[in-house]
Amino acid sequence: MGRKPIDFDILVTDLVINDDLERKKILAKKIFSLVYKKGIYPASIHQFYMARGKGELSGFTVPAINLRSLTYDLARAIFRVAKRNNSGSFIFEIAKSEIGYTDQSPLEYSAVVLAAAMKENWQGPVFIQGDHFQVNPKKFKESAEKELETLKSLIQEAVEAHFYNIDIDSSTLVDLSKTEVKKQQYLNYDVCAKLTHFIRKIQPKGIEISVGGEIGEVGGKNSTPEELRAFMEGFNERLRKGRTGLSKISVQTGTTHGGVVLPDGSIAKVNIDFDTLKTLSEIARKEFGLAGCVQHGASTLPQEAFGKFPETETAEIHLATEFQNMIYESKYFPSELKEKMYNWIKENCSAERKEGETEEQFIYKTRKKALGPFKKEIAGLPKEIRSAIASEIEAKFEFLFKQLNAINNKELVDRYVILKRVISRKRKQIKQIAQDTEGAD
Repeated sequence: MGRKPIDFDILVTDLVINDDLERKKILAKKIFSLVYKKGIYPASIHQFYMARGKGELSGFTVPAINLRSLTYDLARAIFRVAKRNNSGSFIFEIAKSEIGYTDQSPLEYSAVVLAAAMKENWQGPVFIQGDHFQVNPKKFKESAEKELETLKSLIQEAVEAHFYNIDIDSSTLVDLSKTEVKKQQYLNYDVCAKLTHFIRKIQPKGIEISVGGEIGEVGGKNSTPEELRAFMEGFNERLRKGRTGLSKISVQTGTTHGGVVLPDGSIAKVNIDFDTLKTLSEIARKEFGLAGCVQHGASTLPQEAFGKFPETETAEIHLATEFQNMIYESKYFPSELKEKMYNWIKENCSAERKEGETEEQFIYKTRKKALGPFKKEIAGLPKEIRSAIASEIEAKFEFLFKQLNAINNKELVDRYVILKRVISRKRKQIKQIAQDTEGAD
């Protein structure tokens, strides 16, 4: 008799709800040991983006999707959408801040996404990305070296967990008090170059990790061609000769993470500057060989906006808050659990409530913080409830894939993306590699 098939539903639930870190590692390792046998490869989208930078590809935008809750169920839904639409260009990501408040370590997130790929019989590359690996400006000012070491540790943890796509966000260090644009961007491109260099030193042999930079903090003023050129020129000057640089660049065009919340808890309409996005994407490709620009804070935009992204040749958009909203507002999400979570928010996040803010505004802006503390209860919901919620959101995924024209490109992705089986090195080995070449920074 053959071995009993692995029940990925049980395996993932155990991984998600387990508090024993060693047990989590064992379960994740079990998943990682199976993926290559199933024809699934955690991969970098770098080469695909470089082909776009050369003008070999065009007319689509890659969705990068942050899964804050029900990660396994929603990842399965994404793979189903991809299979139905012959899609290959889509990214699973989690931001530095989300790792904290959703209680999903890189190891857990990656393992859950890959388990979903196996459950849905996916074949080929899976792109997993560290989103907004962001510099804390206050901590950087107190000790730049300590803050960079913190980020390097996070990057190393993510790479070990098969995150072969990393978005560095040092735009928090832009100093608009300076009169010259290049001086405004100096700390931004300097830190981004240092972290890119670190990534190149520790990346697995045979894989060129896709690295993204950022020139404008989301929610601030719109980015300009002068800022893009100043950042890229400075970055290329600072990057060690012979090292591979960025594949894309994030810019600000009018959006805000999570959207702007009105007093009744609804989201204000945003006038995104597509002309800026188109102009900067063209500069990024033609002058610097990048895939183009990345748009953050896009999930809460009106439906008619999404078709504009491939028209303006936007390389990638990041989508997060709307899927979280759809979980909370689903008719299938238990009202008693939502009430329990909202009460927790009122008790534990009251210090974040601003003067004059309505309760609806306060709850909307802070309810993401309850996803970690209630992760076990959400993961433990009956399968039929989780499936019903995922089915609602699956329809949204389908809409986005089609609007972004991220369909019928599986063969194209497979043509450019390098599939490489990675034999994991121990953390001590990776640390030693970085230390051996530390002087190059």
